[in-house]
Amino acid sequence: MKRSISLAAYSLILGVFTVAAFHVPFFSHVISHLDSAGPGVAVVAFLALMLVALDFLFYYLLVFFARTAGRIVIAITLIANAISAYLFGTYQQLASVEMMGNILHSSATEVSGYLSAFLILFVLFLGVMPAVYAIKRKPERGSWRKLLLCTLLAVLVGFGSVLANVGQIPNARRHSTELGGLLLPWSYTVNSVRFLVAEHERHADAILLPDATITTDTEDVCVLIIGESARRDHFSLYGYERETNPCTSRDSVTALPAKASNTYTIACVKAMLEPWETEELYETLPDYLYRAGVDVEWRTSNWGEPPLHIDKRYDVKALAKMYPGEDARHDGILLAGLKEDILASPKPKQFIVLHTYANHGPMYFRSYPPEFEVFTPAGKTIDEYKADPRRLYNVYDNCMLYSDWIIHSVIEILKGMPSRRACLIYMSDHGESLGENKTYMHSTPLEIAPKEQLEIPFLVWTQNAGLTVKDLPEVGQHHIYHSVLRFFGVDSPVFDESLCVFE
Repeated sequence: MKRSISLAAYSLILGVFTVAAFHVPFFSHVISHLDSAGPGVAVVAFLALMLVALDFLFYYLLVFFARTAGRIVIAITLIANAISAYLFGTYQQLASVEMMGNILHSSATEVSGYLSAFLILFVLFLGVMPAVYAIKRKPERGSWRKLLLCTLLAVLVGFGSVLANVGQIPNARRHSTELGGLLLPWSYTVNSVRFLVAEHERHADAILLPDATITTDTEDVCVLIIGESARRDHFSLYGYERETNPCTSRDSVTALPAKASNTYTIACVKAMLEPWETEELYETLPDYLYRAGVDVEWRTSNWGEPPLHIDKRYDVKALAKMYPGEDARHDGILLAGLKEDILASPKPKQFIVLHTYANHGPMYFRSYPPEFEVFTPAGKTIDEYKADPRRLYNVYDNCMLYSDWIIHSVIEILKGMPSRRACLIYMSDHGESLGENKTYMHSTPLEIAPKEQLEIPFLVWTQNAGLTVKDLPEVGQHHIYHSVLRFFGVDSPVFDESLCVFE
């Protein structure tokens, strides 16, 4: 550490280490997918040279211009590289925009679910120790002439490597999502910026929709339950061999096959609350109904909804204060005082959203009370899931049982109000991978997402005999907007009959 070292040697050491330590999955993907005839040793070698040149230049410029601050940034990226490499190796999760959104929004409880002895050792040896080297080793800055020379050499090596691999460009384009998600530190750096820019735009003022008019004078209440990470093929209502819907199977619900708009919460919840597929932020369903005079209430134990402009929005913390005797650890807190709120409403039409935590991984066992641990043994860690996939299925299906009870409990509340037209809609935000192709959880980029993360349940229950559900082959998340408008008798230019599930 005390010996002098040139900035070029310092940057080269860290560049070679970065490529060797964190890009094994990248090169494995290259060998497996880019060329059916095999890309050859030369292609892999030229790619390695290109990455080393890129990292070398990055580290050189950082330290040359920022000195100590630059070494600190390098140390941070090395630790972040180790964490990203662990997530891919363990869960097969790329550092995509979707995944960065999940990470940046994760709570301390969610982060603790990823902790393991192996993760700590992995990050210690491949992240912390190199980071200490990056900070403690103080390279000589060098001259401007050396800066220009090193920059020119790095550019020439990188450009030459690209030219040597020009024949692989069409294949690289086909697999750009996977390859880009495996490049460290570029993937999580660029995608974090992309997510933060999108998040800023998401909180911009929504585009107002044309005014809506309510054409009926009946007393109506509609409850929308947004599930989390529930896949359709684990609902017994859709033919799953396990009885995961013991309650709703007796409630005369209609189960329609549905497909998620994306694989992560923010995009999927936005799709449920917008009238059509769009990159813009239009007036959300709760805001639109609220402006039309509907009593709107949002209760959440999750996160990721667009900005809401309503009076009644309660998270777990607020609900726990309002109902101090209730257990705030699970989704049952969302039901506290719900019946009383409905009965006390001064308006004839009420729209209530329950955004549940449900099947949020990887610590699924935290999502349900002990009495719902029906399928055993239930796993608690990724190591247990990998050693015995049955433990993962058991704990995941126990979450399903609890969600089924939540849905049933709301239906029972609505059944207790026979004088009102009542409707319940349940839809999950997205599905979940449970080890298929060694992939776990969700947030896989949409273009390569497996069906397990996209095929979701959609349940409808109505109290009014005259309100029937269409026999549709498949529905999407935008069906919610137009179905709720129809239920409340809303006359609006945005209503689309083809996206309504009600006759």
